[in-house]
Amino acid sequence: MILADAIVGLGASIGAGIAAIGAGIGIGKIGAAAMEAIARQPESAGDIRSNMIVIGALVEGVALFAVIVCILALFVA
Repeated sequence: MILADAIVGLGASIGAGIAAIGAGIGIGKIGAAAMEAIARQPESAGDIRSNMIVIGALVEGVALFAVIVCILALFVA
């Protein structure tokens, strides 16, 4: 039983780490694409920036849900 708890803890930790890394990569790609779009069309910088913020918030929300699911796996299993 102790081994099963350790495996669940390891899986939850790896899952939370992957979720955080994925969110970081996703937001980095969003930022890079937004900066490139602003460089190409500076007159639409406000629209691009607001869309970037909304999409970044959605990515962070998904990552937060993933981390919460990993934390819940520790207590439920």
